[in-house]
Amino acid sequence: MGAVVRNSAAPRHSCVLPHDLSRRIIRATCLLLVAGVVALAFTGCSGDGSATSAPGTGAGGAGTTSGPDYTMPAEVLTAAYDDAAAEHVGPAGFDLSHLVEGYVAVSATAASRLKLQVSAGDMSYNYDLPQDGTPIVCPLNMGDGAYTFRVMQNTQGTSYVELARTAAQVALASEFEPYLRPSLYCAYDDASAAVAQARELAAGAQNQGDVVRAVYTWLCDNISYDYEKAAQVADATGYVPNPDATLEARSGICFDYASLTAAMLRSLGIPCRIITGYVESDGIYHAWNEIYIDGSWVTAEIRIDPETWTRIDVTFAAADGMAGPDATYTDRYVY
Repeated sequence: MGAVVRNSAAPRHSCVLPHDLSRRIIRATCLLLVAGVVALAFTGCSGDGSATSAPGTGAGGAGTTSGPDYTMPAEVLTAAYDDAAAEHVGPAGFDLSHLVEGYVAVSATAASRLKLQVSAGDMSYNYDLPQDGTPIVCPLNMGDGAYTFRVMQNTQGTSYVELARTAAQVALASEFEPYLRPSLYCAYDDASAAVAQARELAAGAQNQGDVVRAVYTWLCDNISYDYEKAAQVADATGYVPNPDATLEARSGICFDYASLTAAMLRSLGIPCRIITGYVESDGIYHAWNEIYIDGSWVTAEIRIDPETWTRIDVTFAAADGMAGPDATYTDRYVY
């Protein structure tokens, strides 16, 4: 994975595809981590302790998948702000009671725009923070170590001053914790429509490959790319996707796809990152996903290797090879 940008500003989350590319996308699926648009033949290579589904069996339809036996989680892992557990510094509340689970939750009130800055070492992420006390949940996406959390208040233009801060040492229960739970850009809970849809798709899955195939095949077939929305938010910052809203609309931009994808897979117990950054083809700013599963499968376009984070960009793979698995990606933000 590429390096995370230092001192990051709020990322742009729009994805406007070139006109010649947009004409050629049969199923408009902006940067889904999916192996289903070009070919639905998943040829599995199962390792020790893995299970393999025969062609045409398991969730998702035709093909062969592999990976460990799959059991759907009994409940969805949650992430929320607990005011009683929060450390209150001036007008801000820092809930640090779930650091081991991979997230921090913060609330604050102010008369002007606020941002939450999460820093570790020389890396930092800035998130828009509501002024009315509504809390946000942010992933601890920079691994173990010393973190600083700062609430910043806008003074004028792009200038901010520190309103409150705290610090903590983070030791995650596992590297996957931030990517198995909801957060600001991937909001859901046990009652979410996205979770219900994911559970329906994963019912009967024999292995992790079955789960991933079922989710991504469904997304390719049922969610269309919203070109009008992409144009509207092309230069915007601070856009926050909503997985259930995307599911209801059955359309969205690349960040919506990535958020819905992550919500579905995380709720099913599959670690999934949301990535935003650039692809070498025309320097387009995109959002995509990375997943981590055991086992591997092969299609005509991509290969998912076991025990490693894997990136797949089906939109470009499906678009006459304009870009694909060998394209140069620049990861800027990881959520």
